[in-house]
Amino acid sequence: MKKLFSLMIVLALTGCAAMEPYEERDVQRDAGLAIQEVYERALPTLSENKQRHFAQRLYRLTGEQRWRALNYVYSERLLARLEKDIVGLAEPGYAAARSRAIIVADYSQLTTKQRARRAMLGEWGEIAFARGLLFRLVQAEYHGLLPALEDQERALGYLAKIDWAAFLTDPAVIGIYAAQVANQAYFLHQLGVMDLRREVEAAFRRHYPPDRVAGLDDAEYRNWLYGLTHFVIADSRYYQRKVDPEVHAWVLEALERETADILARATADIQAEVALAFLLAGREDHPLVGRVREALVAAVDPASGIIPSATGEKGLAGGEHRNVLAIMVLRWPGRLHPGPDLSDALGGRSAE
Repeated sequence: MKKLFSLMIVLALTGCAAMEPYEERDVQRDAGLAIQEVYERALPTLSENKQRHFAQRLYRLTGEQRWRALNYVYSERLLARLEKDIVGLAEPGYAAARSRAIIVADYSQLTTKQRARRAMLGEWGEIAFARGLLFRLVQAEYHGLLPALEDQERALGYLAKIDWAAFLTDPAVIGIYAAQVANQAYFLHQLGVMDLRREVEAAFRRHYPPDRVAGLDDAEYRNWLYGLTHFVIADSRYYQRKVDPEVHAWVLEALERETADILARATADIQAEVALAFLLAGREDHPLVGRVREALVAAVDPASGIIPSATGEKGLAGGEHRNVLAIMVLRWPGRLHPGPDLSDALGGRSAE
């Protein structure tokens, strides 16, 4: 009788252990949906850029057509800005003037990070404008809108003349803007301007050898983590496709080594991007993904229903980036949706 009772207990415990991961994932998915509901209600109150950022990622996560409308509104603004810049590039001094204006308008001197970025960009001539142009052209390509741009060759030709190799491999730039460095290397390749992916990866790894990482302060440690994750995220075309895990094995191995510090020192934004790097590489079963999901669920503030900042700030606008990343990690469906392709909606504007 005792043996039978013991066997029943073992079977019961085994059954619970087998069910637990599924129950836990249900809780995590529900947490992601709950955060999403908060933001969906508040979405009309957020800026157009925040709305675009949220809708773009929710479309790529779910493929739901209801997110196309906000992406379409964004595409109209995107094309208008690109058309203005392409016309402007025909004018001598346009790019330099735009760079100076961007640095003043977009980089305040309120924080150490902003001051460092402002000073760094100020040393690189027209890079501030070129970076913005590169980003917008890639966004147009993501949405199937490049054919709608007249004289796009002027913009691509301008980008080809910029000394991206010097900028993207400069240790001072990597030390301040690692995620953007990774992004821009992949953006340039996507547009067929130039391929600096391996050179930038090598420069990044030289700047952050394993024996140096342990001594980084929190700010640069987070910069390093952000940079690592963005080699994967940029390669995924920002959550539009999975990536080859072999190509990014060095990233995944570095993140795995840092599990304890990622959970202790990284912000929720970075923790989510770490998990996304593994998810995009098809490694959902990695223990670090589960640990990050647990941390994100635990970080949700019951009163606001969202994940506040590391300093406790609960504003919806300021927390949009952090929370949409959390939604993606917690709801991850395993399949991604490219685009949305908006070329059909803007067919009337396409160049003949």
